[in-house]
Formats: sequence, structure tokens, C-alpha cells
Amino acid sequence: MNDPFLKRYFPWLLLSGIVLNIPGLFLDILEPDGALYATLARHIAEHNDWVNLFGDGHDWLDKPHFPFWMAALSYKILGINSFAYKLPAFIFWLISLRYTYLLGRDLYDTDTARMATLIYAVAFHSTLNNFDVRAEPYLTACIIASTWHMLVVYKKKNNLHIIWAALFAACAITTKGIFVLLTIAGGWVIFWILTRQFKEFLNYRWWLMLVLTFLFILPELYTLYVQFDLHPEKVVFGKTNVSGLRFFFWDSQFGRFFNTGPIKGRGSITFFLHTTLWAFLPWSLGLVGGLFYLIRFDKNKQPIRWVIYGSTLLTFLLFSLSKFQLPHYLVILFPYFALITAYFFSQIANRPVLKTLSNIHTVLAIIALALVGWLQFVMDIENGFWVVGAGALVVIASFFIPYKNQLQQLLFKCYTMAAVLYLYLFVSFYPFLLTFQSGRQAARAIPEQDKNLPVAAYGEFSYTFEFYSPSEVRLICDEPTLQSFISKAPCYLYTTEAVAKSLLQSGLKANIKAKPKHFHITRLKYPFLNKKTRSQTLETRYLLFIN
Repeated sequence: MNDPFLKRYFPWLLLSGIVLNIPGLFLDILEPDGALYATLARHIAEHNDWVNLFGDGHDWLDKPHFPFWMAALSYKILGINSFAYKLPAFIFWLISLRYTYLLGRDLYDTDTARMATLIYAVAFHSTLNNFDVRAEPYLTACIIASTWHMLVVYKKKNNLHIIWAALFAACAITTKGIFVLLTIAGGWVIFWILTRQFKEFLNYRWWLMLVLTFLFILPELYTLYVQFDLHPEKVVFGKTNVSGLRFFFWDSQFGRFFNTGPIKGRGSITFFLHTTLWAFLPWSLGLVGGLFYLIRFDKNKQPIRWVIYGSTLLTFLLFSLSKFQLPHYLVILFPYFALITAYFFSQIANRPVLKTLSNIHTVLAIIALALVGWLQFVMDIENGFWVVGAGALVVIASFFIPYKNQLQQLLFKCYTMAAVLYLYLFVSFYPFLLTFQSGRQAARAIPEQDKNLPVAAYGEFSYTFEFYSPSEVRLICDEPTLQSFISKAPCYLYTTEAVAKSLLQSGLKANIKAKPKHFHITRLKYPFLNKKTRSQTLETRYLLFIN
């Protein structure tokens, strides 16, 4: 396929996709994971302690350090705030867009690379991850970057790229763990086996990359050894003699896969199948078609593309067989999903089926508008109908664009759907939901002049309260400790309604500084969404100023 118009509208669509991702950067951090990770990075920046991770009031052992180091560096430059936490992840996401293009260009062609970049830019859960930042933006960028540099090494024998491939692989490992080597190298192994290139298993370049990768992860291994292995007396996961190195190499990855580690889950083998259908919107139908096309109709089977096909297959199977499953795990495969989908679009560009796909996505854009309209009607968010109206204008405008061909129409219709969803989510929906993160609202009530006063949480703990509080929050777990803390008044206490009333009735001299409403907004239910029944679902938290 050689679309003469794609080059012309590609930069404008890409810019639109990037802009749609930006509003989430300026919203508060979402609990629980995002706020926990932001707090871990805050501890690093405030204490200049780049070795030890602390969370929940104790030594924290779960994820490696790399994302927290990036956020802490950002805090050092921009101050401790939501934007500073999210910005480095967003930069890595931009890097992943660039490498998606490069990989598509070198494995397929320029048009496929452009389409894949456009697809990835507005894939639903990728955009959500730029708002609710965890490890995935870092991880995705590092995986696809390492894969592309390996491709350059393989094709051009350019040894400089070995260093880059190893560096990105090491960053991926120090973001999520050693399982990422399966996603980076699994496709290569399958490619070499299928093409009988067994000599590649002895190629010094790949062994050199492996050695360099190990050298680059030494800072991570050092921090784990210093924080945990040198201190067997520390209680972690309710046990002593916990090895940080063992957790890194085994329990955090294989322990979760076999469900034998300290962190367990309940998995279903079909979980990621149906999750993909909504997580990869508005491109899910194209991805299904792309997979079917590759299996049944693709006559241009270039074995080198198994570099991504094999990695996608192996990683998806690993996730599906694992007992520990969360929707955002899939995001690391989105660049590969985008390439598969883009290749499918390029192969059917001049066929009637593309017109059918365009018509279907026109209907989907209208359904998306109807969905946000219904949601606004039920929730009755202030000024939300103006945002729905803006989405309606985008949909109407999409009918009057003079499309040059069906491919352009398909891409524009998908971007129309993305615009309708993301405008409402990030301008109305999430800003409204975030008002029910009581910890954030309570932290706002602590005046700047009291930033040096002791602050604690008892009976209820909030990661957003810990992150946004002007001073470190002490987690109190028992009543004697609570009484000891109160004796050090003046101080602030974040707690439940029952505890607050009990303390006040006992004669404690305290002022109620805030009574924010609380709901677990990552577990939405219809009674909460419905304005008429919302009040019945809310709890009240208290911020007491003990004087």
C-alpha cells in the first residue's frame, strides 16, 4: 500500500492523539497504586535516599526502583506534585510512539509505521495509563526500544546498538522484573528456530547484550541487597529473613505465575481475551481482523516479523496462564497490537471490507457519544453537558470531512470516537470522581503555615492523603500509639467518622477541619454513579486539628 494522503494528515492526527492524552497529566493522582507509587518516589526525593523504598509505613518490596527514580528526579526539578509524577511516564510514552514507528518502518513499510503510531496513540488503556500512571508507560517504551535496537544489530551488525538494546532491556527489568526478557527476546528465539538460524544462539553480540544488561541492572541488585538481604531482621510480608534478591529473581515473577509467592491472585484463562476487546478500543475490531488475516490470508509471510508475533503470543499466553491478572498488564503489547492492526488495514486498503469497517466505526462513534450522554444524564456532573455537546460537534464534523479514501475515513472515525470518550473522561468524569478521594480533600484542608506539624492517619489510611499532605504522614495502628500521638498536640489526624466522633465525645479538644465524602472510585457501582442514590453510597472521613 502507498497512500498518497497518509503522509499529509499523519502529523495532524498524531498531534491530536497526543493532545487527547495531555489533560490527564493535570488531574490528581488516582488511588491506590498511582498514589502509592507517587508517595514512594516522594520519600526518595525528600530524604535523598535512592536505595531504600518505603511505603505503608514500612520497608516496601514489590516493584523495582526505576519508575520511582524517574519520578523522584522529576520532583527534584518540578517540585512534589501530580504533574511532576506523571510527566516522566508521559515522556517515555512519547518515546514508545517513536519506536513503534521505527519498528513498523523496518519490519513493514512507512505507511504501516504511520498507521501503527496513530493506532497506539489513542488506544484506550494506554491513554488511561498516562492518567493513572503505574509502571506500564516506562515498561512499554523500554521493551519496544530494546526490540528495535536488536533489529538494527541483526540487520546491520551495528555493535553500538547492542549497548542501547541492553540499556533499554535493563531499564525494563528494573521497572517490572526479569519476565520482560520473554517479551523482548521470545520473538527472536521463535524467529531463529523457524528459520533454522541456530548459529544466532552462539552469536557473540547477543551474549554481549546479555552481559551488558546484567551490568546495567547492578544498581537495582545493590539496592535490594542493602535494604533487605543485609537486614534479615526486617519484617516483610509478615516474615523475617526475606531476601530482596530472591524476590526480584523469583517470587515477584515466577511466584506470581505459579501463585506460590507472597502476593497471590485468582486468574482466569479467558480474562485477557475479553479485556483486550475494551482495553484496545477503538481498534479492537481491527485487531481481531488483523489476527484472523495473519492466520488465514497473509501471503507475505516474512519470518522476521515473528520478532513481534512470537513475543506477542508468548507474553499473552504467560499473562493468561498466570493467576495474577490486571487489565493494565496488556498495555506493554499495545505497540505490537498496533502493528498487527495497521498491517491488516494496509492489506485491505483497496477492498470493500474497509468501507464496511469505516461504517461500523461510524456507528461506534455515535454509540460512544450516546454512552457519555447517558452517563452525564445519570451523574449530572456540573458543566458536563457542555462537554457532551463538544463531543457531539466532533461527531457531526466527522460527517463533513472530505475524505480522500476509506482508510482516511476509518482512521478519522476512530479518532472521533477517541475524542468523544477522552474529552468527557478527562474534562468531566474523572475530575468529578476525584472529589471523592477523601484523602486528597483532607490534605487540601491543612494550611501551609501548619506544614511542620505532625500528621497521622488512624482507622483509615489514604495514599492520596499521604502524598498530598504537606508533611510526612504517620500510620497509627493501635490506640496506645494514637494516645501518644495526640499528646504531642498541636497535630492533625485523618480518620473515620466513628473514630472522630468517639474522640470528640471523650472530651478531646479538637477542631473539625474537613469532612470529605469518600468512595472507592476505582470500583464504580451504579448506585454511586446515579445522582439520586449517590449519597447512600458515601462514607465520611474526618480531618481533626488537635489543639
